[in-house]
Amino acid sequence: MPLIREFQVTFDCADPERVARFWCEVLGYAVPPPPGGFATWAEYDRSRPAEERGAWCACADPSGDGPRLYFQRVPEGKVVKNRVHLDVRVATGLVGEERLAALEAECTRLVALGAVRERLLYDGHDACIVMRDVEGNEFCLD
Repeated sequence: MPLIREFQVTFDCADPERVARFWCEVLGYAVPPPPGGFATWAEYDRSRPAEERGAWCACADPSGDGPRLYFQRVPEGKVVKNRVHLDVRVATGLVGEERLAALEAECTRLVALGAVRERLLYDGHDACIVMRDVEGNEFCLD
């Protein structure tokens, strides 16, 4: 069997477009163009049955290197901690105060986008910041 190297990460959520646009801003991703024959995603959405409108949204790394993120509407809300989460690597290779400063700067940017800061984990050398996205899904700034 061939080795699979491509994958997407799927999020259950209440508002797929809102969550997708948040992650586009976090990661520098983009929502791909709408399907052929449609000028906008809104036009495409209007062509679908009412119960399917706004049911999903996706975003992708413009360079093609990162995984595609797919957001699907589900009826139930989030009730427990994620079993899997994303680590957003903003301070790779940095240590101590320099690492902490890079994490704090990115945290400030993401809070302005609607993220919530949960807590800083810092041992004087290594650090990460535990956060939540616009629907409460945990992720870390690492």
